[in-house]
Amino acid sequence: MKLDQINAVVAIAEHGSLRAAARRLGLPQPALTRGLRGLEKELGVPLFERSTQGMTLTPVGRLFHQRAIAVAQELRRARDEIAQYSGQGGGSVVAALSMLPLAGMLPSALPVFRRRFAEVQVKIVEGLFPDIEAQLRNGSVDFYMGAVPRSLPAPGLAIEALFDNTRVVVARKKHPLRAVRSLKALAGAEWATTTIDYDARDDLEHLFAQHALPPPRVVLEVGSSLGLMMGLARTDLLATVPAQWARMPMARAALAVVALRERLPAPSIVLMTRLGLPLTPAAEHLCDVLRRFAPERAS
Repeated sequence: MKLDQINAVVAIAEHGSLRAAARRLGLPQPALTRGLRGLEKELGVPLFERSTQGMTLTPVGRLFHQRAIAVAQELRRARDEIAQYSGQGGGSVVAALSMLPLAGMLPSALPVFRRRFAEVQVKIVEGLFPDIEAQLRNGSVDFYMGAVPRSLPAPGLAIEALFDNTRVVVARKKHPLRAVRSLKALAGAEWATTTIDYDARDDLEHLFAQHALPPPRVVLEVGSSLGLMMGLARTDLLATVPAQWARMPMARAALAVVALRERLPAPSIVLMTRLGLPLTPAAEHLCDVLRRFAPERAS
């Protein structure tokens, strides 16, 4: 089994065809085909089903693909690590961040990171743990920093608690309810949600239930902080967001905080990495500078 065969499986599974995978890898298509056939012969099973629509993984192929991704990512990480330790720079860091680290910490941390690792490419995945767990486990993502999941993950991941947090309610600057001071006064409003967890609607309903209020009416669900901002800017929708998110310049320019008397708790922020596998120097440094700009307490 050769590394180029492993890379071929990963590329074909990602692109769905030999032609697209060959372009991605910069190889002649016949060479890619020979490598795949040789691997399937060695393993004694077909890894892909061929059809006029393209190539899809067989059940056994899906199992092999999971291992192949992990192998390819670890070899990529090993190359990056050696280059960074030897002062050559280069490589990449892939970080998954939830809304608060993305908006409240990364803008300050990134310039500091780039002063030391200017040649390292940083890739940011916006999301929460349930959606990126598989990528973290197979090495496609170096680390996750964000809201703690409701249920602890299966073994294999290290979890570091960073800080607690609170939410605030935000609305457009001229929203008719911007001056109210109680959650009860917002009971009849319409709401937008982001993916706080698998069921953001349930999360908001739980908040209202804690204050003996009827369930809120959620009319918009978005999967990104930018989408949420756009949804609120010219409507009368409300949303709960991390306190730091509401203070970032872009949010302050379009939105206002509805200053409620009630304290609205939010999930704690954690750092999650793969247990027993060190980060590259660049990934470790990005974690360090993000920690540096973490608030001691959100308010």
